[in-house]
Amino acid sequence: MSITIRNEFLTVTAAEKGAELQSVKSADGTEYLWQGDPAYWTSHAPNIFPYVARLTEGKYILNGREYGFGNHGLVRYEELAVEAQTDTSVTFRLDSTEETKKKYPFDFVYRISYTLDGNALKIGTRVENVGEGRMYFAVGGHPGFNVPMEAGTSFEDYCLVFDEEAHPYRIHLADSGAVTPLTTVYEMKDNKVIPLSHDLFDHDAVVLTHAAKTVKICSDRTSRAVTVSYPDFRYVGFWHKPKTDAPYVCVEPWTSLPSREGIVEKLALQADLLSLDPGKVWETVWTVTID
Repeated sequence: MSITIRNEFLTVTAAEKGAELQSVKSADGTEYLWQGDPAYWTSHAPNIFPYVARLTEGKYILNGREYGFGNHGLVRYEELAVEAQTDTSVTFRLDSTEETKKKYPFDFVYRISYTLDGNALKIGTRVENVGEGRMYFAVGGHPGFNVPMEAGTSFEDYCLVFDEEAHPYRIHLADSGAVTPLTTVYEMKDNKVIPLSHDLFDHDAVVLTHAAKTVKICSDRTSRAVTVSYPDFRYVGFWHKPKTDAPYVCVEPWTSLPSREGIVEKLALQADLLSLDPGKVWETVWTVTID
C-alpha cells in the first residue's frame, strides 16, 4: 500500500514497505524521483537503519555473538505502520519484534516522517531505545533523482554544487563496498562544484566527509534543480550504478560508514556509530527542495 501527500507545489508518494519514497512530483507533473528502471537500479529511495551499506561477510559481532542483515540494515525490508497522516504529512513507524531481534538484538522504535513545506519535503527520523542496554546504530537516506531533469539536457550538463566552499576528504571503497584505509583530499571546481559524468561512479560511490551540508543538483541549461540539506550527517555519498550510463544520481546522507574491508565489526566498538542509552531518543530532519 502507498500513501500520498500533497500541497500546491508537490505531490509525494511513499510505500509502507520500508517507508520508501515512490514519487516526488512538482505541480506541473514533472517526476524528480528515480523510478526504479531494472536496467539500472530497481529502488527509489531506501531508508537506512540501523547500518549503512554492507557488513563484511554480511555479519557483525555484539556481546560475543554473530548477527547480520542485508545491505543498509533492516528498515528497507520491513512493512512499516502508518502512525499519523494529514493531507501534507505522514509518519511511519517500525517497532522491534522477535524477528528483528534475531538480526539486531535491540528493542527500538523507529519513525520516519514526510512533511511538505512549500516546495520542500522534510524527512524526519526518530529512533528511540526502549530496551535495557545501550543501543548502537546508524541512519541514512538513499534517494535517487532523475538526471537529466528536462528534455534537451544531458547528464553531463549537470553538476553537484555545495552551498559553501570546503576541502572534503574522500573515503575510498573496495569493490565489495567495504571501507578501505585510503582517504584522500577530494578536489572540486572552485572548492564547491562536482561536474557530473557517468565515469565519476566507475569505482562505486563518491563518499565525502568534511563537505558542506547542503548540495544542489543543477544545470545552467535549466531552472529545474534538487537541493538536499543534511545538517546532522557526518558523511554524504553520491552514486549511480557503476560503469553504466544510468540517468540518475543518488544523494546519500550517512551518520556513519560501512564496515571496514576484511573486518567483521564489533558493533559496540565501531567508532562512528551513534549510540543511545535506555529511554533516550535521537532525531533529525533533513530536507529535499524541488525547483
